[in-house]
Amino acid sequence: MNHRQRELLRLLLLREEGALQINDLAAELSCAEKTVRNDLDRLEEFLEEYPGTWLVRKPGIGISIEIDEHDRSEILRMLLSSEPKTVEERLFEMAFQLLTRKKGITLQYWADRYYVPKATIKKDLETITEWLERFGLELVSKQRVGHTVQGEELKKRNALAHLSELVPTDKNVVLDLFFSYEIATVRTALKNMQQQFLIGFTDEAVESLLVHALVMIKRTRQKAPVFVTENEIETTENRTEYSYASWFFSQLEEAFQLKFPKGERVYFTWHLISGKRLEEGTQLDLQQNQETTDIVQALVGKMSKLTLYPFYDDSILMNGLAVHMHSVINRIRFGFPITNPLLSDIKRMYPYMFSMVMLSLEDIHPKVNMEIPEDEAAYIVLHFQASIERLEGKREVEKKKALIVCHMGIGMSHLLEAKIEQQYQEIEVVACIGKAELSDFLNETKVDFIISTLPLEKVKAETIVVSPLFSQEDKKRLSQFVKNLQANKRDFQQGERSFSPFLKDGLVFFNVDYSHRYEVVEMLSMALYEKGYVQQEFIYSSVNRERKSATAIGGGIAIPHGDPSLIQRPIVAVAILKEPLEWGNEMVSLVFMLALSKENQKDLRDIIGKLASLSEMPAVVHELTETKEYQQFKQVLEKSV
Repeated sequence: MNHRQRELLRLLLLREEGALQINDLAAELSCAEKTVRNDLDRLEEFLEEYPGTWLVRKPGIGISIEIDEHDRSEILRMLLSSEPKTVEERLFEMAFQLLTRKKGITLQYWADRYYVPKATIKKDLETITEWLERFGLELVSKQRVGHTVQGEELKKRNALAHLSELVPTDKNVVLDLFFSYEIATVRTALKNMQQQFLIGFTDEAVESLLVHALVMIKRTRQKAPVFVTENEIETTENRTEYSYASWFFSQLEEAFQLKFPKGERVYFTWHLISGKRLEEGTQLDLQQNQETTDIVQALVGKMSKLTLYPFYDDSILMNGLAVHMHSVINRIRFGFPITNPLLSDIKRMYPYMFSMVMLSLEDIHPKVNMEIPEDEAAYIVLHFQASIERLEGKREVEKKKALIVCHMGIGMSHLLEAKIEQQYQEIEVVACIGKAELSDFLNETKVDFIISTLPLEKVKAETIVVSPLFSQEDKKRLSQFVKNLQANKRDFQQGERSFSPFLKDGLVFFNVDYSHRYEVVEMLSMALYEKGYVQQEFIYSSVNRERKSATAIGGGIAIPHGDPSLIQRPIVAVAILKEPLEWGNEMVSLVFMLALSKENQKDLRDIIGKLASLSEMPAVVHELTETKEYQQFKQVLEKSV
């Protein structure tokens, strides 16, 4: 057999349920239908060597192979022996088979199929077992029966959709397990659905819908439907997205000659509701969703109080969160968990904002009756971080309010005003007055600085003296003056806060030896409580916060913290670990317990920023972990950050 005929045989052997159409096979093999028919004749000759195996050709239905499992394994082994699979490909295929087959699969079957020892298959199954547990599924082994996956169909489908997470990979391997014509057909139907109903999903959401639809088609062929209650059916049928799903299913049923149960329509509607939408065209639907509005309002309100940023002033944030939280709420409600590939990077790059979002979500949890996991929280962080950059960007371009004091009359004053406003977009002249009016004016109006044509005495406001004619030299001096004002304001806002006011001898612990990060967090928060810095509830709050999301920020550093409302006096406690300890997905040697209340938000932002910088200084972190007493630790820390 040539390569094309071997591939044709492989396609038929892997299709264990249903038949394949000649035109689909031709499209898959990139050849003419006549060529496929000729190749099928060659396959019939080959299969004569296997008694009890034959090619089935049914007009209007398609092509399939009648074969027992032993012969199927033997032929596949023969085909694969010259085209060995990589370890990753083998793992993906094994997991896919386990999730889509009702019958048990034996070690011998896989050993024959992949031409590897049983010991290798056992190791593969250990990897798959651990991965399946994340979805609430169990791999069960029975003698002479083989391995099967036990669990709800909905959980199996979630696992199938997240197959790419079994082994780290840059591509969506699930798609490699379906025929290209199936993928193209579903992708076209999704595109047409969006055009038909004028809705828009993000590229990521479209890929997710594509995978779920392909899995749904396969499981429908295998007669393995999802179970939904009558109440769920009734509720979902009233959603606008159900009409989208119905239209989409009519396209699939015609293309694949399948009839989908109503439960599948409901199931796919849930995915449409949960999919990330493009902001354009979503506002009308979302304005009517009071639940989403309430959650966004509660979250923005808490974040504004915690961080002292006026997030309510950012309409882009409010609209973006409304669209995003609509998807988050429904993903959680319908049981469609996500894995955020950017989680570690977001926690490392924006540790302060991540901590504030997690605290805010914890606070609003009782109000919204919904716990939002850290993978979802990390995406929410990006919304607030972008808002801060917008808000601070606006501050930078805010016009400086200037008062002109001129001793040469109204005409010269307005000429000077016109020159300044024409050449300096960042300056707004609020008034032109004489020296005699200055005191009364400043009592009633706040200005950033004064531009005067004569020296002024006993004036608290920043002042620059210029010539009434405003020469080139005056222009240079004014530009530098405004630049210095902006720099001084930033320095004042950011401050040069150090650790010193928040470090105390007796709250820096050396050679700390525990087996779990929760114990370290509990020890530090207990020490703060015993010394009167926090309320007793802070101990539970900080440990509970750590359970929800590990507080490692990279570089061997962790920054656990608790509810700011439980802090009585601001302080930072430190633990230097005897041995690096597993802290989520990282190893940590240095732990800073941050007990800074909302009144200390500027200090908290600055300290977390310094710790984030410290996480990129491995030599300094090592030097800190080698210290043995408080003054030495403090000295190393202060000179470094």
